[in-house]
Amino acid sequence: MAGDSGCKVDAVIDKYALASADPVYDSLDDGLLARWTGADDRTEMGYRSLTAWFNKRLLKQVYTEHGRDALDTRIDSDYETLQGSDDLQRDELIERLQATGIPGASIHDDMVSWGTMRAHLNDCLDGEKEPPEATKNWERESVATAKAVAERKAETALSSLATKGDIDGGDTAEVEAQIQLGCPDCPTRVPFDVAVERGYVCKQHRSANLSVHNS
Repeated sequence: MAGDSGCKVDAVIDKYALASADPVYDSLDDGLLARWTGADDRTEMGYRSLTAWFNKRLLKQVYTEHGRDALDTRIDSDYETLQGSDDLQRDELIERLQATGIPGASIHDDMVSWGTMRAHLNDCLDGEKEPPEATKNWERESVATAKAVAERKAETALSSLATKGDIDGGDTAEVEAQIQLGCPDCPTRVPFDVAVERGYVCKQHRSANLSVHNS
């Protein structure tokens, strides 16, 4: 399975010499495909969970090479900080890593997005995943399809803008679309996936909205 030289996942694997996480697989790419498709009796992993697994494997290997505690609890905690929205905490962690000789800023920049992982599995590795037999989740699948279409169109537009010189680096930028749901009664906004998982958009106005809908 030859990787695309322009793929960020391939570049990260090469840069950090990431080897297979399992002896049964010859390469890390083989392991990624197995986890994604559920091969060899593995539990199938989605793009987001597989992306987190890959990035944590990168972090764990670098920590191990530099003699830093690489227990799962430390990896999970530091990964959440590096990928979280608190800029201060992230910068402080990167500074602590830099002080111990670990290139924290480079690691953060080299971590891949789920959109990049999706492209790697589907395009670079020509991976195929059997569609689920049940159709109960057609609503989620429809939203996922809409997001994918939006991302592809945005990538095309960015490439055109980069060619015109309007956006430097637009042709290599990673695009990630997100469907957000807003409460009609307050400024609360949450991602679609979060609303579906917990069963409501806004906890404060949940009961009021149910009363209106059921009246």
